Amino acid sequence: QAIRFTANARWKITESGRLLLPKIGEVKVRWSRRLPSVPSSVTVIRDAAGRFFASFVVETDPDADLARMPGADGLPSVGIDLGLTHFAVLSDGTKIDSPRFLRRAEKKLKKAQRELSRKQKGSKNREKARLKVARAHAQVADARREFHHQLSTRLIRESQAVAVEDLAVKAFARTRLGKSVHDAGWAQFLAMLEYKAQRYARIFVKVGRFEPTSQVCSVCGVKDGPKPLHVRTWTCTHCGTVHDRDRNAAKNVKQAAGLAVTACRAQVRPGLVPAQREEAGSHGIHTGTRAAQRHSTR
Repeated sequence: QAIRFTANARWKITESGRLLLPKIGEVKVRWSRRLPSVPSSVTVIRDAAGRFFASFVVETDPDADLARMPGADGLPSVGIDLGLTHFAVLSDGTKIDSPRFLRRAEKKLKKAQRELSRKQKGSKNREKARLKVARAHAQVADARREFHHQLSTRLIRESQAVAVEDLAVKAFARTRLGKSVHDAGWAQFLAMLEYKAQRYARIFVKVGRFEPTSQVCSVCGVKDGPKPLHVRTWTCTHCGTVHDRDRNAAKNVKQAAGLAVTACRAQVRPGLVPAQREEAGSHGIHTGTRAAQRHSTR
C-alpha cells in the first residue's frame, strides 16, 4: 500500500523534523539520513508487517556520490566465489561466513506460524498473529539486506574492479538447496554490487555461468575435470598445486576483472543510477528516506 504526495498536495517537512501530510497532520519521523536537497515529492508506504516508510524524490549530483569513495587508482581487483558454506570467498583468500538469517530464525517463525494457524479466520486475534508472522519475516529480510549493503559497499570501496559468476539463481532455488539459496539472497547481493559499481565508477564483470572456474588450476591453467561438491580441496595433476576449491574458483573469476581493468585504463565515469527500492532507509524503523531517483546533469 502506497500513496504519493506531490508539491501541489502542500505537504512539507517542519522545522522540528516532522512530516506534515494533508488530511493526516504532523507525523513523527525517524530519519535514516539527511536529505541532500529539497524533495519534490514523498511516497508513504505501508508494508505487510504494518510498518510505514516515507520515500522522497530528490536531485543529487553524481560527482557528490563519487567523492564519498576513495579513488580507484592503486586499488586491487577482486574475484568473488559465492557459496552456501561460506557466503563468499574472495580471490585473496578471505572467507566471509554465511549469516543464515532464516535458519537462525526458524524456531521463532514456526512458533508464530503455529499460533496463526490456530486463530479463527476473520478474527482480530488472527490479524494480530498475521502481523506477528509478517514482522518476524521482515526482521529476517532486514538483517539480510543490511548484511548485503555492508559487504557490497566494503567490496566496492576497497576494489577498482569486481568480478563474480553469473549464477543461475532461479535454477538453484528449485533444487534441494533452495531454502539455503533463498536464505543467502545472492540475487539481491549481486544487484547491489552492480549498481554501486556503476555509481562509484568501479568496474563490474560477470563471468559466464558455464565457465569451469572450479575445475581449472589458477596457477597453470590446466583443466582438471569436474569434482563433486564434497571435495573442498584438490591437487592439480599437472603442476602439483594444492587448491582450496572456493579460493581457486575466486582466483579464476578474478582473471576477468584483471582483463577488464587492463582494457579500461581510462577513468570510469559514474552513470545515472536510479534509486534502488532497498534504499528506502533502514527497514527496522518506521520511516526513512530514499536515495535520489533523478540526478542533476552538468
